[in-house]
Amino acid sequence: MSESIEKVKCLIVGSGPAGFTAAIYASRANMKPVLYQGMQPGGQLTTTTEVDNFPGYPKGVDGTQMMMDLEAQAKRFGADVRTGMITKVDFAGPVHKIWVDNKTEIHSDTIVISTGASARYLGLDSEQHYLANGGGVSACAVCDGFFYKGQETVIVGAGDSACEEASYLANICTKVTMLVRRDEFRASKIMAERVRNIDNIEILHNTELDEVLGDGNVVTGVRVVNNKSNAKHEISCTGAFIAIGHTPNTKVFEPWLDMDETGYIVNNPGSSKTNIEGVFVSGDAADHVYRQAVTAAGTGCMAALDAERYLAAKGLH
Repeated sequence: MSESIEKVKCLIVGSGPAGFTAAIYASRANMKPVLYQGMQPGGQLTTTTEVDNFPGYPKGVDGTQMMMDLEAQAKRFGADVRTGMITKVDFAGPVHKIWVDNKTEIHSDTIVISTGASARYLGLDSEQHYLANGGGVSACAVCDGFFYKGQETVIVGAGDSACEEASYLANICTKVTMLVRRDEFRASKIMAERVRNIDNIEILHNTELDEVLGDGNVVTGVRVVNNKSNAKHEISCTGAFIAIGHTPNTKVFEPWLDMDETGYIVNNPGSSKTNIEGVFVSGDAADHVYRQAVTAAGTGCMAALDAERYLAAKGLH
């Protein structure tokens, strides 16, 4: 082994709630973890202005501040938090090899993958503006729907997740308008039927979001376009939810790890283990169902504990 190759016990890839929780547990177990923050330090929560549903913050917390708190806690126990992207991996042998930014080579006894998933957006300038300033655009109704209680909202999407989020919003909002691009849902029949039977959900087929409207600070409505007639009209609302799916940030691991058809890493039921010994997964890189900060943190804990037990069984810890 070349002297230029760094050897570590535990390498954590990703810095959201899953990655930092794994770092806290691994540090306390004296595994001396090294954590690389990846392309979005702090993960998806840094795009959320207010987190109201994470235990321990009775008054809520800014998403970026919460991730800074988790990072500080991990560093308190000795986690080595670094900037960098994992650009290549080799899981062929018992020592797992990774490359950072196409140059630094690290060999690690265990790997915890916490790379998360990225919400898909439409790419409209107005959408990105109100997403960035927290003024009314969101990709998670369960996370942010509470802030629109008793108000009118719009949701874009036609799959099962969009239907689930529309149903959730309908329980707390006075009206929910669903924008469905085609003349039918992509969702399962049972999910589509569920939203059709909810009185305060209006479904607009063959309709796309043309513009998010607002005063520069908060959303006041949306402009939509019928993709058959090209007719446009405006809908008053205070929140626009984009539910067109997520893309797991797992491409670099594709040649080595079992994944489902959409790229989520498959873990052994009831554990964080993958098909490669010593490689564990946590958070939204494997979870396409719950996608919450608290569930991600829980699986980060699981991954660190699984990694510790793996090292102990191999006599490496």
